[in-house]
This record gives sequence, structure tokens and C-alpha cells, in this order.
Amino acid sequence: MISSINGSEKRNDYKIKTAVAATSILATGAALAHIAKRQGFSLSPSAIKKTPVKDWAVFKLYNKNKPDRKLVELEEKEIFELAAASVLGGLTGGLIFDDKKYRKSKIRESVNQLLGNVAVPIACVGAVSRLYKAHKETILSKIPQITETGKVSRLFNKVLKGIPFSIATIVSLGTGIILGNKVSNYLNEKVFHKKVDREIKGSDFAPHVDDIGMAVSLMAEKSKGASFITRIVPAFLCVPGYEVGTHRD
Repeated sequence: MISSINGSEKRNDYKIKTAVAATSILATGAALAHIAKRQGFSLSPSAIKKTPVKDWAVFKLYNKNKPDRKLVELEEKEIFELAAASVLGGLTGGLIFDDKKYRKSKIRESVNQLLGNVAVPIACVGAVSRLYKAHKETILSKIPQITETGKVSRLFNKVLKGIPFSIATIVSLGTGIILGNKVSNYLNEKVFHKKVDREIKGSDFAPHVDDIGMAVSLMAEKSKGASFITRIVPAFLCVPGYEVGTHRD
């Protein structure tokens, strides 16, 4: 009897998680489509059908042979829009498909995710990225370089010039995650009147791929690798919505 009940509960949990994942993905996809449309990409079915899949806005990568071709750009505003859509989608799925007794906890988690896990880190990374970009030439001019005699020396110089960018990204992202966690704990205690020391979880790092993508788009030179990171940002931003929709206290 107990085994039968446990099996039923597991199936129900699976259905809820699947439904929440679907609503989060659909909402994030809708937001991405809105961003693409706003940036001049056509959402016309006929135009999409005529365009090769690799040239669709969601898949198109930087090509050094075509440096001026248009790509979807994701900066602070776009990333926050995607995150907000994901959270709204996940929350909607959780409210519809999960037990009503968990509604308050899901609403509270949506605020924590959007402010503590997304907005604060984005603000930190965005501020440092723009500061770095403003002083990039000065910073890179102080990086020592060796005389280039071949591929190895060129690669070594490239790695050296990548150090400031790496440091700026790590420091800003680390600061954003820590501050975001403090904001979540503050909201729980002062706004929701619930004493919870929210610890940084592994899943909390998934949405921060967007911050790395934003830092890359703002600070790094344009490349196929940089544009690839930007393209996978929406997928990782589905995680906050899923966390919200499946959250239970």
C-alpha cells in the first residue's frame, strides 16, 4: 500500500516538474522571439521557412568573413526580460499544476530568484563590463607581450591579454552572487518575515551563465565562441523559472 502511494506521488511530481519545465521554456522562448523581433529579425513563418536553420536568429553565430551581419544581442535589458519571462512561466506552471498550499512559497521564491539570483548579479557584471570596456585599451596596453615568432607565441600573448577580462568577469560575478544571496536572505527576513538563511545552491549558478554571456558580449572581441555563449544563455535562463515552479517549503 505504501509503495503504491509513493509510486503515485512520484508520478505526480514528475508531471508537475514536466509541466513547469514546459511553461518556463515556452515563456522564455516567447521573450526571446520578442527580443529578436525588436532587434529587426522577422518572425514571419514564410521568412523563417526560407531561411537556413543555421541563420535563424536563435542559432546564428558570428562569422569573421561576414563581420557586419546582424546577430541577436543580449545585454542587461534583454537578459532581465528573459529571466522575468522564465520566472513568470515557471510560477504560472507551479500555481496551476502543483498543490495550492505551496503557492506562497512559490511566489516568495519568484521574488528571490528574480532579484537575488538575476537582477543583482546582472547589475554587478554589467557595471564592471562597461567600466572595463571604457578603459580596455589602457588596460591592455599595460599587459606585457613577448616577441611573436610563431603560433605558440601568438597564443601566449592572446592568453595574457585575456587575463584582465577573466579577472573582471570572475570578480564581478562572484560579487554579484554573494550580494544576491544577501538580498534574498534580507527579503525573506524583512519582507516575507520568514527567517531563512538561503545558501548558495548548485542550481543558483545556472542563471549566471547569462552574466558570463553578457560579460563576453560587452568585453570580449567578437568571435564564434563569444556568440555561441550568447546563444545558449536563454536555455540556462529557463532554470530560475523551473526552480520557482517546483519550489516547496
